[in-house]
Amino acid sequence: MVEKSEKQKEFEKILRTKKAKKIKENMIDQLIRAGNDKEYYLDMVDDYMDMYATKQLLVEDIKLRGVRVEYDNGGGQKGYKKNDSVEQRLKVNAQMLKLLTELHLTPSDSEGGDEDEEL
Repeated sequence: MVEKSEKQKEFEKILRTKKAKKIKENMIDQLIRAGNDKEYYLDMVDDYMDMYATKQLLVEDIKLRGVRVEYDNGGGQKGYKKNDSVEQRLKVNAQMLKLLTELHLTPSDSEGGDEDEEL
C-alpha cells in the first residue's frame, strides 16, 4: 500500500471541514431540488470540491510565502519572482465559477460556520 504524502493528507483534511461538507451538502440539495441529481452532476460536485480543496491549499501557500518568493538557481543568481500560487488561485476560482454556472447553482446564505473544524 502506498503511503499518503503530507499534501494528500492536507487535501483530504480540507474536504473534512465543516465548511467543505456544508458547501457540498448545499450543492447536492440544490441539484436535487432542480431535478438534476443524476450521477453526472453529482460527479461534477466532487470535481468542484476537489477544486475547493486545491484553492484552499493555494491560499495557504500565499499566506505562508507571500505573493513574491525568493529563488536561488544555484548558479549564483538569486532574487525574487512571483509566487505561481497567485495565478493558479485565479485560474482555479475561474473554473469553479464556470462549474457553478454549468450546474445552475448559486451560493447559499447558509454557508458559514467554523472553517477549520473537522467533523
